[in-house]
Amino acid sequence: MKKLASVVLVLMGVAGAAQAAPVGDATAGQGKAMVCAACHGMDGNSFVPTFPKLAGQHPSYIAKQLAAFKAGERKDEVMAPMAAPLSEQDVADLAAYFSSQKASVGTANPELAAAGAKIYRGGIAAKGVSACMACHNPSGSGIPAADFPALGGQQGMYVAKALRDFRSGVRTTDPAGMMRNVAAKMSDEEINAVAEFIAGLH
Repeated sequence: MKKLASVVLVLMGVAGAAQAAPVGDATAGQGKAMVCAACHGMDGNSFVPTFPKLAGQHPSYIAKQLAAFKAGERKDEVMAPMAAPLSEQDVADLAAYFSSQKASVGTANPELAAAGAKIYRGGIAAKGVSACMACHNPSGSGIPAADFPALGGQQGMYVAKALRDFRSGVRTTDPAGMMRNVAAKMSDEEINAVAEFIAGLH
């Protein structure tokens, strides 16, 4: 826990030292979000379980991920060309709009969710897996200052894919490799269980 706290403080310091990003305009972002609607829904609540919900996500996290897609640091054949033409102001406006929307809450398989709740709240001590809520909060609201995303109500299939991508090393944009380190120790069954719990978390 002390190591985690140290990483959070370092990340917060880096964020504070970074140049100020443009101020986002949610109204402008709504118009720009039309192109995002097919995958993420007009209000950021995606209908497709493999596409993430953006509604209610921290604006700094949305902006960081769009910048990573644009720079090629995060790989995705769909998102890369979508992010490529975006200016810093476009990114700020989209982040402001989606973060201002209310995230919907999904339903979860009770049996899987019960197993996932144990992992989310208590980790897996035998494997050295930290509790998810240490970074994402008990309610799934995340920690905006450290760019730890909100997870509550997120699409379960998307969460499971993200964890598998961290585990395989396909996704490498996690600060200090934190998510890769966690996911590397998790089985498919454990990933599916925690993803199912997150889908119904609010």
